[in-house]
Amino acid sequence: MTRAQFVGTGSPVHRLNPVTKLVALLSILVIVFALPQWWVSAIVVVGVLLPAAVIARCGGPLIAVGGRILLPIVVVLVLVQGLTFPGGRTMVWQWGVLSVTAEGLLFALNVGARIVCLVLASVLLVLTTHPGDLMSALTEAGMSPKFSYIISSTLQLIPAFRSRADAILLAQQARGLAVPRNPLRRIGVMMPLLGPLVLGMFTDVEERGTAMEARGFGSTARRTALEAIPDSTAQRVARWVMPLVAVAAVVVPLVWEVL
Repeated sequence: MTRAQFVGTGSPVHRLNPVTKLVALLSILVIVFALPQWWVSAIVVVGVLLPAAVIARCGGPLIAVGGRILLPIVVVLVLVQGLTFPGGRTMVWQWGVLSVTAEGLLFALNVGARIVCLVLASVLLVLTTHPGDLMSALTEAGMSPKFSYIISSTLQLIPAFRSRADAILLAQQARGLAVPRNPLRRIGVMMPLLGPLVLGMFTDVEERGTAMEARGFGSTARRTALEAIPDSTAQRVARWVMPLVAVAAVVVPLVWEVL
C-alpha cells in the first residue's frame, strides 16, 4: 500500500494507536456538526488540531495540503452565501444588483469553520498514520480485513489520485506538452489528461484486487500481525470517553431545547 502523504517523524502523535486517532477524528466531526457555531470549530482547530500538528512536527505539510484543499472551497462558500443567502436583512456591501448580508456571511462562517475542521482533522490523520498500521490496528480490533482496507484506502484516495495526476502531467510535459499560464487555456489543455487518469485508477484497482486475492485476503482464518501495533490502557479508555463526549454534544442541545 502506498505511503501517500504520510510524514514519519516518530512523534508521540505518530506513536498513538491508529484506532485511537480514527475514533478522535470521528468524535471531532460529530461534535463540530452537532454544535454548528463557528467558535466550536475554532476551539477544536486552535486547541486540538494545531497543537497536535506542532507536536507531530507536520504543521507545514498540514497547512500546505489543507490550504490547497480549503482555499477554493472557502472562497466559493463566502461568495455564494454572502450574495445569495435567503432572508438576509443586514446589508454589509452592495454594488448594483449584488449585495452581501451579515446573515449570509455568518452562515458561511459557520459552515466554513466546520469544513475547515473536517479537512484539517482528516489531513492530520493521513499525515501521522501509516495506512498499513491503520489497517493492521483495525484488523486487530476485530474489524473485517475488507472493511479495514476500505477505510484505510479511502483516507489515501485523494493523495494517490493527486500523485497519479502529477505523474501523468510530468510524462506529458516530457513529451512536449506546454501548459499555458492562462487559466481557461490551462483547463482546455488538462481535459485530455482525464482519460489516462481515470483509466489508470481502474487499472490500479484491478492490480490491487489481483494481488490481494493471491495473498489470501478474503480468507476467514485468524491472522497474525507481523508487527504488533502499540496500545495502552489510557488509549483504550480514551476510545470510550471520546464517543461519549460526541454523543453528549448531540443529546445535550436537544434536551436543552425541550426544557
